[in-house]
Amino acid sequence: MKTLINNYLSTFKGLSQEVWWLSLITLINRAGTMVIPFLSLYLTKSLNFTLSDVGWIMSAFGLGSVIGSWLGGKLTDKIGYYKVMVFSLLTTGILFISLQYLTTFESFCFGIFLVMLVADMFRPAMFVALSAYSKPENKTRSVTLIRLAINLGFSAGPAIGGIIITTLSYSGLFWVDGITCIIATLVLINVLNPKTTKTLDDVKNKNPKSAYHDKAFLIFLMAMTLFGVVFLQYFSTMPLYYKDVHSLTEFEIGILLGMNGFIIFAFEMPLIKWLENTTFTKSGLMLFGAILTGLSFLILIMTDWVGILVIGMLLMTFGEMIAFPFSNAFAMDRAKKGNQGEYMALYSIAFSVAHIFGHNAGMRMVDGIGFDSTWIVITLLAALCVFLLFALRQYLNAKKKLREKEREEDVLWI
Repeated sequence: MKTLINNYLSTFKGLSQEVWWLSLITLINRAGTMVIPFLSLYLTKSLNFTLSDVGWIMSAFGLGSVIGSWLGGKLTDKIGYYKVMVFSLLTTGILFISLQYLTTFESFCFGIFLVMLVADMFRPAMFVALSAYSKPENKTRSVTLIRLAINLGFSAGPAIGGIIITTLSYSGLFWVDGITCIIATLVLINVLNPKTTKTLDDVKNKNPKSAYHDKAFLIFLMAMTLFGVVFLQYFSTMPLYYKDVHSLTEFEIGILLGMNGFIIFAFEMPLIKWLENTTFTKSGLMLFGAILTGLSFLILIMTDWVGILVIGMLLMTFGEMIAFPFSNAFAMDRAKKGNQGEYMALYSIAFSVAHIFGHNAGMRMVDGIGFDSTWIVITLLAALCVFLLFALRQYLNAKKKLREKEREEDVLWI
């Protein structure tokens, strides 16, 4: 047992102090994100909105995320990641607390749009900070540590959220989320001030390449947008499926979602370290992760057995454990070709676009064609994502062979 624990702890060695602080800030912030997985239930039960209304609100959520990610990337390249992160966290805390007082459809659409616009300015700034604070060989594990912080907070969040809803009310969730954002800001100001921190991978590109002209990156972004549409169903339509079809309570839904975060916390870092030492490419691993996530929806239509929900969650969890760290590391590697803020903003925007279309489309499909037919459509989208990632892998392999051939020709010429 002691050897097992030591081997687990050894997977965290070599990461910089700044990465650990950034992970702690993320943990504090994400500990309060219990609002998000319960948002569809809050809107339908407490505010009596229709599924169609919820779909449009989720689209406003996604639109704010898109604009916020783009703006965050621009500001990161202009004023630096630190200032953007401080502003985003502090303002988001205030806005989250205020959101509970909006009760009409129009006001909530605007409110969630504004919250996400400010909140998602943080994402490209955080990715650039993470890249700067990580040695090149540690970037994937650094990303994984951030994900562990997110999921550790998120594993506790839904379970605590279910208890808060049961004992108090939904409004308590907004207070907790807002206060944790403000606490995260105070920690950030004290431990990651640029005057006291050091960068380990300061990339300066005098002739940056536009991300919009990077063909491989554009294929990657399309695949990630589709993956986001598929993955996000677990946080919008899936809780409704758990409740309406399998009659789970809010507390049981919270436990099931919390299991996802706990498994990631326990197994993702050792899994990533092992995969890094194999011959698998980042594109190949992303492809495998997308396959597992697609299968998690396909199996739901095969049986009414409630245990299939656990199996589906396990498939999705391992799918995201593989796909997200390596997709993030892939994006950071490509970002060295140009403005890092622009690249990481587009990476964030891919998932923001998924928020715009994924939640709304999922809600409308559930309302119009039912859950089983919706899962079939989602599985087909996952298959298209897999195809794009396969095309990306083939394109990268072809480019690699072309570069090797050119080098051989140069050697022969010399």
